Amino acid sequence: MPASARRSAITVFPPCAVPGARVTVRLPHYDVDARQLPEIRIGGLPARVVFASTRSAGVLVPDGLASSHVNVAVDGVKGIGYLDVALPFATDLHQVDNPVFDRESNLYVTDSGPRGQRVAVSIFRVRPDGTREPFVSGIVNATSMAFGPDRRLYVSSRFDGKVYRVDPDGGAAPIGTDLGIACGLAFAADGSLFVGDRTGTILRLDPASGTAHPHATIPSSVAAFHLAMGPDGALYATGPTLASYDHVYRIGEDGGVEIVTSAFGRPQGLAFDPAGVLHVVEAAAGWSGVYRVTNDGRTIEPIVAATNLVGLAFDPGGGLVVSSNDTAYRFLPSSLQP
Repeated sequence: MPASARRSAITVFPPCAVPGARVTVRLPHYDVDARQLPEIRIGGLPARVVFASTRSAGVLVPDGLASSHVNVAVDGVKGIGYLDVALPFATDLHQVDNPVFDRESNLYVTDSGPRGQRVAVSIFRVRPDGTREPFVSGIVNATSMAFGPDRRLYVSSRFDGKVYRVDPDGGAAPIGTDLGIACGLAFAADGSLFVGDRTGTILRLDPASGTAHPHATIPSSVAAFHLAMGPDGALYATGPTLASYDHVYRIGEDGGVEIVTSAFGRPQGLAFDPAGVLHVVEAAAGWSGVYRVTNDGRTIEPIVAATNLVGLAFDPGGGLVVSSNDTAYRFLPSSLQP
């Protein structure tokens, strides 16, 4: 957020959003007793007010914005606020977990399809300029992705319980089988691959031999396990259940499981930014979006307002892509400064 935004009489919380999301506009006074609520404009477009008090208003970010860094103005209030809005970067997708970046900042996204359905293209590659090209075909229900130490892309299939290694030309071959409802993937420092079987087991797979062994157990998920390797060498995991609140787990190298936080109603994708800070997608009602988690889980800060997100990924330069089931949105690094 630029310094000018922090000094303005109008501030927007959280400071980043995707179109259609709800943000809170905070201001010195909002005339809720007027015959008609003062208009609030985001990027020059009227924003629908969904709740209001004398000091704030909740509004929906309009579609059709022409730029990503926009002004927020309120009739009758001096000054302007600022909001960073991510515009669609890739559409017509079917994501069920995080997209992933390679070292050249190419983004990889899935067309996972309904269970058991074979689609024409399993994985697309999106160039930094937004050009999309087919990359992998033939994997049914491509689910989770991760790049290995060999710089190859690895993909799980929740349909056949396999993990595939992808060649540079897009050819794919299984390197692990009989892995249950295989979803989340994350590599350990020693090159072994963690695989989440959403029925409740985190497996540790040797990509060379294809041998897998149980590493940890967490409650089964109604959707998918999402995994991320932390800078501390521990594995972090989420898996939505039917409970009112779900946990973010930290799994040690010995397989011991501890709870980082239970603040989320439906946590899904999670990732660490280049500085090693954990970010979690919340998909429940209310402040759905992306949260920054610090102080060993004691501080939970919303940074992106969105709806229906499932995953996120940081590019090598610190930019952020967030993804719903069907659309990926991109924020520049400058949008994400605390």
